[in-house]
Amino acid sequence: MALYLSWSWRVVVASFCFCFLSLFSLSAFGRPATFLQDFQVTWSDSHIRQIDGGRAIQLVLDQNSGCGFTSKHKYLFGRVSMKIKLIPGDSAGTVTAFYMNSDTNTVRDELDFEFLGNRTGQPYTVQTNIYAHGKGDREQRVNLWFDPAADFHTYTILWNHHHIVFYVDDVPIRVYKNNEAKGIPYPKLQPMGVFSTLWEADDWATRGGLEKIDWSKAPFYSYYKDFDIEGCPVPGPASCASSTNNWWEGASYQALNALEYRRYRWVRINHMIYDYCTDRSRYPVAPPECTAGF
Repeated sequence: MALYLSWSWRVVVASFCFCFLSLFSLSAFGRPATFLQDFQVTWSDSHIRQIDGGRAIQLVLDQNSGCGFTSKHKYLFGRVSMKIKLIPGDSAGTVTAFYMNSDTNTVRDELDFEFLGNRTGQPYTVQTNIYAHGKGDREQRVNLWFDPAADFHTYTILWNHHHIVFYVDDVPIRVYKNNEAKGIPYPKLQPMGVFSTLWEADDWATRGGLEKIDWSKAPFYSYYKDFDIEGCPVPGPASCASSTNNWWEGASYQALNALEYRRYRWVRINHMIYDYCTDRSRYPVAPPECTAGF
């Protein structure tokens, strides 16, 4: 039987492997002690509040502004995760986003989690999207099977030379394979920063814009903690991103294991509500990555 390490053991292994890279902050490869160790506010500093000595933060959205933050470094391959508690109650028209972005104006690479608010009692929808070599429009939507505002849950992006996997807790909800051999773009050349924002998007976020934000419920709050970045920082050793010794490039992370695949199929069958691959109004012929194989 193959042995698959839990996330906690991966952190231990990663911490051991990267202890030799003393040129860089250890926070690049494990959980920082505080938010400001690895991140900085990008807009509306007054709407991001540090909690518990900076080990957690609160993002605020009101009629004056939303807010956002980003990592101080970019990374080329690795794993990023955060524990997030989303806006409770009537959150229609709001978007809480957690994503990686190359922050380039022309040919953009991006890996998106977008949490779309809803009316009280309706499920939260998480939208994922992937931009590779400047091309996006690869949206998939899943209704979360729990209340993400009741407690913290872990949201993770694993990015290596073989695939990109979006996880909710330990459940993979999306996989994008590296099918470059079939002529399909795959992000592998541009480092990406880690970003998060809380903002108003009631022109599209909830039921295609039919449900508008109710400002009488403002301010809206989302919470973050356990910021975890394990990857190759850029600038950094040129050999890092291509090294097969990085734990995230190991055999155990090149494809879903049997349990992960069963969980993945369960989500796709029971909770997926939109897949661009099957949207014939947008794509009369399915995009090539949709038929390239899992």
